[in-house]
Amino acid sequence: MIGCHLGRFFQVSVAGGSYQEGLVSVIQGVPPGMLVSEQEVYGDLLLRKPGADELASPRKEPDLPIIYTGLNPAETIEGANNKDQTNGTPLSILIPNLDRHFVHVKQYQDTNRTPRPGHASYASFLKYGPADDAVGAGIFSGRYTSTIVAAGYIAKKILKGLGIEVFSYIREMAGVRCPELPHEQILAHTEAYKRMRRDYDPFYEEVYVKGRVTMDMRFLEKAAIFKQIENEIDIIRDKAPHMDSAAIREKYGVHHVVNCPDWEAADAMLDAVNRVTIAGDSSGGVVEVVALNMPAGVGEPVFDKLDAELGRMLGIGAVKGVEVGAGFGVKDMTGIQSNDAMHSEGGKVVFASNNAGGITGGLTTGQPVVVRLAVKPTPTIDKPQETIDKYTLENTKLAAITRRDPTIVGRIWPVAENYTALVLLDYLMAHYGYQTIRTKLEQK
Repeated sequence: MIGCHLGRFFQVSVAGGSYQEGLVSVIQGVPPGMLVSEQEVYGDLLLRKPGADELASPRKEPDLPIIYTGLNPAETIEGANNKDQTNGTPLSILIPNLDRHFVHVKQYQDTNRTPRPGHASYASFLKYGPADDAVGAGIFSGRYTSTIVAAGYIAKKILKGLGIEVFSYIREMAGVRCPELPHEQILAHTEAYKRMRRDYDPFYEEVYVKGRVTMDMRFLEKAAIFKQIENEIDIIRDKAPHMDSAAIREKYGVHHVVNCPDWEAADAMLDAVNRVTIAGDSSGGVVEVVALNMPAGVGEPVFDKLDAELGRMLGIGAVKGVEVGAGFGVKDMTGIQSNDAMHSEGGKVVFASNNAGGITGGLTTGQPVVVRLAVKPTPTIDKPQETIDKYTLENTKLAAITRRDPTIVGRIWPVAENYTALVLLDYLMAHYGYQTIRTKLEQK
């Protein structure tokens, strides 16, 4: 299998599947000397994991990471104070599957003859044959996106150290749209929303805050604790504090479920999704990603344009469209409306608009980079659907399935955010290298 690799200077390779032993991200290009912990990586993983709120699948995977390679296990010399810092070697992050029981495997065995419409199960069977990893959809499952979140967190941390902020939110869900708001307000909201989710996540508290798993433990010690956690998933989940919407709004200023910076829109989104779900169906929406403080000139021409690379987020499961800036809206504009006029102000270039989404000719303009993803409705629904027996090609019906995500939008935004960070960092590393060489040559 190819297609599980991304990047040139900041590279990521992913592997694993929904019901394999787990998943893994292998990251190359991480600079040395950066302190990284499993607790902070999990702080992003918990935003995507299933079972966290009423809009997510009831699967109970806690998505706890283990950093397996790439960090110094001890000080390199006494007093160096570089334990748990990156050392320049490939950083690998394991995400074991803990909610992986035979009762669930059997459910897939019983239904794998009949592909689910909207899923990759039919096409992957044609490509890989009877040995296709069809239990839980394998690498075509949304579970593989946990590897993107884990790797993207590292990229995002590096970018933040360089003054670049990458964040994402739900722009539209089930037909309800968030109004236009200042980017700084959205950034502050998403940071508050993430704090709320960490504070209300029982595994964050039980595993990391209480020190059940620490960076001082060896891999085998952590594995032993993970085995205990596997048997205690329900017990730990039951310790989650009640999410009182009014109390959360007062303390954090965010909605208790939906990562949308407008409270009224978030409430309307949740209501709209629930109405569709009660009818046995599912809904989609739009996720928006913004990057602030990207320097101008980052990117490449022709085939490697930055916006073209961001368009590869079509590789995220359930994403059926990617647009930059005004995107498809340019079809209804004239040239004078579409162009981002500019003028000089205080020695700086100021743009009158940002229909280009911060990218022209494949290069950043210095404006905010704005990308939106169209997310399709969850294909797994509580309605019977026509399908076929993939072995005999007989026509049949797929029974309604109730264990599902009412919408995937609420779990896609952290994936899109961190995927964007991977792309931006990769291009930024190329940009800084190119500009450094150009400057040195000009100084001779």
